[in-house]
Amino acid sequence: MNTQTHNQNQNVEQIRASGELLALLKREICKSIVGNQEVIDTILMAILCNGHVLLEGVPGVAKTTMIKAIANSLKLSFKRVQFTPDLLPSDVLGTLIYNQKNQEFETKQGPIFANIVLADEINRAPAKVQSALLEAMQEQQVTLGNESFALPKPFFVFATQNPIEQEGTYQLPEAQLDRFMFKINVTYPNKLDEKQILYKNDFKNKVLPVLDQNDLQQAQALVNSIYIDDKVVDYIIEIVQATRPASHLNQDLAALVAVGASPRASIAIYHASKAHALLAGRYFVTPDDVKQVAFPALRHRLVLSYTAISDDVDTNEVIRLILNGIKTP
Repeated sequence: MNTQTHNQNQNVEQIRASGELLALLKREICKSIVGNQEVIDTILMAILCNGHVLLEGVPGVAKTTMIKAIANSLKLSFKRVQFTPDLLPSDVLGTLIYNQKNQEFETKQGPIFANIVLADEINRAPAKVQSALLEAMQEQQVTLGNESFALPKPFFVFATQNPIEQEGTYQLPEAQLDRFMFKINVTYPNKLDEKQILYKNDFKNKVLPVLDQNDLQQAQALVNSIYIDDKVVDYIIEIVQATRPASHLNQDLAALVAVGASPRASIAIYHASKAHALLAGRYFVTPDDVKQVAFPALRHRLVLSYTAISDDVDTNEVIRLILNGIKTP
């Protein structure tokens, strides 16, 4: 057996073992969550890629419950922040407090100093608070006074928001939206799932920790080792470039988009497609992996034109048109 074959067999075995552990993790999460399997898979992909997630849906569709269940299934520190119109940046990041006894300023760290931070109803807070998260999400550090403090590793922000049509909500800035790896739309449950929710509400099962930090790091390293062919990489680039109005893919399509996706979208799809392959138990990426992750990776990064808005075209439809217009390798 040559070295290349040995390494490939070893990789396949690691993927199998990791897949069993991730399947155990999903079963534990489903103790308190009914349905939403695609949503859970997407969140797990973000965790495997060290990405942040934005969940949007009307109140009561288990957005917060889902994040709590995932946090409880991981042996990581967890903090929840309820975003309100009167919230201050210091309520999230922390502040410097003057100690009269020592005559020195002391650092009081905020809830942002945790492995998993749940920013609940993020679009109800003022712009100053939302922008305070930018440095934390991108650089994994915060600045208090003249000093920068590193955040715990791994570090994830899971944010929930209500649809902007609801009273007291605000559109998040494009720069902040771009920091989220995925935007997930959480919809109403179907009839069967809703019936199970009613029964499960009588017998609430406690979600137990399944993965520790070491297990998670090994799974994340395994994602990086997933093979992706150069043709699939070109396919990712074609998809993202097609979102930009200057693209010559389709002039009618270009008229629907005012601002396209940045290279950060390409990076997100690249890594997410590897994580999707890992969850499927494969050591290589297929174009179908790319198609599956394109929607949550792109839907919050496109700014639609007035033409699209007036024609009642949403970002999901634009992404679907892009995928249909590009030849699959």
